[in-house]
Amino acid sequence: MTRIVSTNPAHLDQVVGQFDTVDAAGFVAACREARTAQAAWAAVPAPARGRVVASLGRLVEANSEALARLVTDEIGKPLAESRGEVQEIVDTCDFFLGEGRRLYGQTVPSEMTDKVLLTRRRPVGVVAVITAGNFPVAVPSWYIVPALLCGNAFVWKPADYAPATADALFRLIRAAGVPAGVANLVHADGSTTFQGLSDALDAGLVDKVGFTGSTAVGRRIGELCGRHLQSPCLELGGKNPMVVWNDADVDLAVQGALFGGFGTAGQRCTSLGTAIVHTDVHDEFLDRLVAAVAGAAIGDPASTDPPVFYGPMLDQKFAAGFEGHMGLVRGHHTVAGSTGVGRITSDNPREGFVGDPADGVYYHPMVVSGLHIDDDLPNTETFGPLVGVARVGDFEEAMAWANGHGYGLSSSVYTTSPTIAFRFQERVSAGMVSVNNSTSGAEAHLPFGGNGKSGNGSRQSGVWVLDQMTRWQSVNWDYSGRLQRAQMDTMSIDPDMSYVLER
Repeated sequence: MTRIVSTNPAHLDQVVGQFDTVDAAGFVAACREARTAQAAWAAVPAPARGRVVASLGRLVEANSEALARLVTDEIGKPLAESRGEVQEIVDTCDFFLGEGRRLYGQTVPSEMTDKVLLTRRRPVGVVAVITAGNFPVAVPSWYIVPALLCGNAFVWKPADYAPATADALFRLIRAAGVPAGVANLVHADGSTTFQGLSDALDAGLVDKVGFTGSTAVGRRIGELCGRHLQSPCLELGGKNPMVVWNDADVDLAVQGALFGGFGTAGQRCTSLGTAIVHTDVHDEFLDRLVAAVAGAAIGDPASTDPPVFYGPMLDQKFAAGFEGHMGLVRGHHTVAGSTGVGRITSDNPREGFVGDPADGVYYHPMVVSGLHIDDDLPNTETFGPLVGVARVGDFEEAMAWANGHGYGLSSSVYTTSPTIAFRFQERVSAGMVSVNNSTSGAEAHLPFGGNGKSGNGSRQSGVWVLDQMTRWQSVNWDYSGRLQRAQMDTMSIDPDMSYVLER
């Protein structure tokens, strides 16, 4: 057993929390506890489970400021964004509390007499939830809230760089009335988690895996679950396109690009990857975007006077990853948007920086233009404050840019033409499309998820996630008192097919 020491990426000398980790056997033990507790939880009437979800929402609401400040302290998200993330938990609970009375099945007419057919949802059993830390409380709620509502137990392994926010949310879950064993929290590193998950699947202790993280790890989890004939819920990375057409409101498109590309320092799965701009407005868009990025306040995320647009990288390891992706910039590219490139320091300053850059892990924003479609940069998720800008001349070229990288999470198009908007929706490979809005900004009652390298087609949020957390059971109830064989003893009425109308 080791200790995780969580530090504030905006103030590296500040310890946010320390937590014990488990080994693979500890992960399996938590799954076994969940298996033991799950049946009793499933026996609780669904409306009563909905009331537990409602209680969780009210507890999160009552503790929202403390939880939001903890999110800011642990991952460096600006306070306004942290408050929005906590609100998303409340919205999720508010939506699902009513689903406890709407876990509907259907009655289906039979082809025989004295027989009733019906369908009902049954809980999958034990759900293993493994989440990233860029949304350390909102995204876990997308899995945990519907899992609980549907009668499942869960084992949650949060990101090892965001254990304190996970612990706080878990304590609220328990306070809402979720029994011990039904709710389980474990801290572990990635390799230990993978081994523990593999062992738990071998032991028949996990029925569903929900994973949010990188495409590379998602592939490994998909392969692992496939060996057990399970289909995981995979929410992976993105290289999200934004098409700006020649009739677009350029100012609005710039606002969308700024928020989508640089909010949370570009560390969202839905962050804008490449702005694909019609040649007629390319130069105007690029100039305005560079000016907007140059004027954005960067610095201490806890600052409210002035508020900052983005803060530090989530963790040192993401800084290292972004450094590597900066190496994808080539000689034919042009970089703009800041007074420097790379890590913000006293020797490499950012004009208007809020606070002392030496305290944390901060990076200059980068707007990279002059891209070629076969460059590595527009085909790689950079996960940092970097947005590419591409010039296109027609719709076919725009769609080649939008789909060619193989990701399919989020997308947007800026246009005043319904024709362009509908054609984009029809052709883009992304699971989510915004028209005249940014690539980021999920709402709790819409399906969230991607295709291709962004996911396996599973969806979170809204009623669609219920298909991840339940299995359909069909019931065939015959009260005729005799054996009735489907397709053999069916009732039929014979028509006179020789009948012809006489004139």
